[in-house]
Amino acid sequence: MTCPFSYSNNSRAAMSTSPNVQNDLPLQSQTDKPLPFQLPSSRFTFWLVLCAMILLATNMRSPIVALGSIAPVVQGALNISETQIGWLGAVPMLTFALGAFISPAIGKRFGLENTLIAMISLLTIGMIIRSLIPTWMGFLGGTLLLTLAIGFANTLAAPVIKQRTPNHIPLVTGLFSLTMTVSAGIVAGVVLPLSEQVGWQWALGGWSILGVFALIIWVLLRLRLGSSNHQPVVPLAEGVQAPSPISMWRTPFAWQIAIFMGLQSLLFYTAASFLPSIWLSKGLSAVSAGQMNSVFQFMAPVAILSLTWLVNRGRPIQALAVLAAVLNVIGILGVSYLSADLAWLWSALMGIGCSAIFTLSMMLFSMRTYTANQSSELSGMAQAVGYLIAFFGPLGTGWLHEATDSWDLPLLIMLILMVVNVGFAWLVSRPVMVDGKKV
Repeated sequence: MTCPFSYSNNSRAAMSTSPNVQNDLPLQSQTDKPLPFQLPSSRFTFWLVLCAMILLATNMRSPIVALGSIAPVVQGALNISETQIGWLGAVPMLTFALGAFISPAIGKRFGLENTLIAMISLLTIGMIIRSLIPTWMGFLGGTLLLTLAIGFANTLAAPVIKQRTPNHIPLVTGLFSLTMTVSAGIVAGVVLPLSEQVGWQWALGGWSILGVFALIIWVLLRLRLGSSNHQPVVPLAEGVQAPSPISMWRTPFAWQIAIFMGLQSLLFYTAASFLPSIWLSKGLSAVSAGQMNSVFQFMAPVAILSLTWLVNRGRPIQALAVLAAVLNVIGILGVSYLSADLAWLWSALMGIGCSAIFTLSMMLFSMRTYTANQSSELSGMAQAVGYLIAFFGPLGTGWLHEATDSWDLPLLIMLILMVVNVGFAWLVSRPVMVDGKKV
């Protein structure tokens, strides 16, 4: 089996010389006519893109997981119910799905860089609004804006990586995912103590400074590298066939990875919204329960670094995918029925499983497609469906807990869904491209 972090010669050739190559790295035409602009060096491009992706990643999960850590504080301050808190946890799934559905076409029309600059601006504005207007509608409105922006970024990150750093996809994807989850873990751990010192509004809104930094570096990237929708078209190499057009909505692989990622996201965002509350009900202190959310987030480095290293060493990706799904099963089983004295272990296992599955899915968006356009379309389709699935996690969990005054039923349903996801882990990790051809 070919390692999924590398392409066969035919796949690499098809990717590099396809009709959609303007969405891959711009290359010198085979004609004698020079390109109308001077391209930056590949090393400069790599470091600029890496910095831009890392700063983007710092803004993509921390505004969401921060709410989970201080949900009781916000609930009391805004005088809202658990169902409304559940809505705040579920709204991101709808806006992520909406953003994933419409972002491929918008990114193709206006350029990946231009679209992401606009979305980073929207994300930063949403974070500020959520803190400056301390009402239910203000908080909800700010959350809608920032999560719609994150939905765009979720989808367009993979094609940017494929287009700008095609020889470093695993590394850049891994660091992107690593930064996203580490920054979320830091925020999850400090936001509650910080809110006790400066108030919950500053504790949530102060992180908007990261959006400002990200905006600056993305504007610089756009000025130096240009826009993806204005890159030259390179003709096909002799003897190389362009990949056939593919409808992602009719492709079995796309549906399999959509469900696989959706069930993982359902667990992740439910845990981000309610894990501290669940541990509180099982006897942990408020501080310890909040720390379990941080443990859940901080397992990302272990998962991402281990996954990247093992796959690069040639370990079977199918075994790793199934293992990640099984860890989610064990973790939710421990939270539901086993000792709360091992709360750190059950939280950690879920964190490892969720982070590994997310990172693997992001890599597959690039590794199992031939062009950046295909990567964007697969990413958009899979995340649109996946986040619609995940939508029912926080909302359903909050509603069931309020209706039954117990966490038992929502945890049981979550356990069943994680067992099902083991099967999808096996399906999506087979060595096949998005069109069903062998890697």
